[in-house]
Amino acid sequence: MPLRRRKAQLRTRAGKAAVDGYGAMDARLPVSELAKQLVRKAFPDHWSFLLGEIALYSFVVLLLTGVYLTLFFDPSMTESVYTGSYAPLQGVRMTQAYTTTLAISFDVRGGLLIRQIHHWAALVFVAAISVHLLRIFFTGAFRKPREANWIVGVTLFVLALLEGFAGYSLPDDLLSGTGLRTAATIVGSIPVVGTYVEMFVFGGQFPGNDVIPRLYAVHILLVPGLIVALITVHLMLVAYLKHTHWAGQGRTNKNAVGSPAFPHFTAKTTGFFLMVFGVLALLGGLAQINPVWNYGPYRADQVSGDAQPDWYVGFLEGALRLMPPWETDIAGHTVMWNVFIPTLVLPGVVFTLLFLYPFFEQWVTGDRGEHHLCDRPRNRPTRTGLGVAAIVFYAVLLVAGGNDVVAFSFRVSIEVMTWILRIALVVAPLLAFALTKRLCLALQMRDRRRLTEGEETGQVTQSVNGDLSESHRRLSPTARYRILMRDVPTPLELPTEGPVPRRRRVRTALSGWYYRDLVELPATDEQRSRIAERTAPPEPVRGPED
Repeated sequence: MPLRRRKAQLRTRAGKAAVDGYGAMDARLPVSELAKQLVRKAFPDHWSFLLGEIALYSFVVLLLTGVYLTLFFDPSMTESVYTGSYAPLQGVRMTQAYTTTLAISFDVRGGLLIRQIHHWAALVFVAAISVHLLRIFFTGAFRKPREANWIVGVTLFVLALLEGFAGYSLPDDLLSGTGLRTAATIVGSIPVVGTYVEMFVFGGQFPGNDVIPRLYAVHILLVPGLIVALITVHLMLVAYLKHTHWAGQGRTNKNAVGSPAFPHFTAKTTGFFLMVFGVLALLGGLAQINPVWNYGPYRADQVSGDAQPDWYVGFLEGALRLMPPWETDIAGHTVMWNVFIPTLVLPGVVFTLLFLYPFFEQWVTGDRGEHHLCDRPRNRPTRTGLGVAAIVFYAVLLVAGGNDVVAFSFRVSIEVMTWILRIALVVAPLLAFALTKRLCLALQMRDRRRLTEGEETGQVTQSVNGDLSESHRRLSPTARYRILMRDVPTPLELPTEGPVPRRRRVRTALSGWYYRDLVELPATDEQRSRIAERTAPPEPVRGPED
């Protein structure tokens, strides 16, 4: 009895302390208001919204495993003779970075498991961000008022690439050293200042003495800090602007429908985090990745055969291999266009287009309203075609990054394979765009037939004359609503009178190219007015003075 009474007293005191602490905090900060908004926030239930959560939870796993690895890794480039437990490399000179990587793999309890979980989490993190960005692009979730969040997401993708490359280079093995040699060549290709920047980054002539410690600082401090800050901004914007959602009964452009944050979403997302962690742990324990002991320490006079970087920077390797050997000698200085254009100009152009695309599409449509309903990709055939063409462009560059392996596998010369990939880099995206656009229009035609004829039942009947026909049933209200609820802008038109500026003519031509091809769906005037009402942007919030 005294023990029970003591426990009850402690529980009461703890509860009172929690209430007092919450009250003190709420008196100084808007805790209750924020808590109310977060608890009541609606999270959509569609599976595609889990892609962002996979990226977030992979990053959490990266932080947890990275802290553990930091305790045992030494980024020093000071060389010594290896005397560790891995017998094939005993007596070989290597840097402390490579020595401690071997020690983590063979001597630290659980070190190899944590190292492999970390590597797999990095790959999944970049892949999840990539697919998440594609989902946002194809569904139009980047439109007003989410342009800033799109910019944050693209910036996170760039930082993820930089973080992955820095971590990939830290072990200082022969494979990662080959990647660093490529990086040194890229930096050195910058006109005028390239060699000075290279000497500064590497701390002398390649391989220098400072690049691994500097990459280590970038990998564990600078870039993770920026990623954490941007993820925080991203989540705050998501909470403030609300999620987009797919068209459905009760879902319009003026509301947000989904599960409340607490307790439904909290319970589901906690379980999902444990699932992601479990899958990464299984991959780390069962699927070997980056066995650095097989490559040996980096030596500047050696290069690994069949050396390809991780997939997310493979497109740079492919661009390097496909670029013709163009160089220019100016006043005794060589400008290496064959390196500068594919590795600096090309990525710069690509990411600039990604950053500016929401504003470009807004300019083409002339649409200034807010959008909270996701587009079905088939209803925006031009945008979908552009996205697929970009994916094919990237895929060709990725294959080109291993053109030597592909040429060996198919028993063709590497010169023939290079020319095949050069032609494919131009032709394949154009074909992908045309085929994707036609496929989107075909899917729109299918939707039209489903609305007019109904859904196929699979039952075939035969008339007395021997004719075969398939019966149809009327679409469900949910399916009809999803098909009819689309918000596609009409092309801009030129004014009928007066001179037209060239900029206006270009804008009108682009608008026509974007939105001219569209399959009209059968709908009554009443249905069209309802669709227009439900897809109309929400009215702006007016202040008290209004």
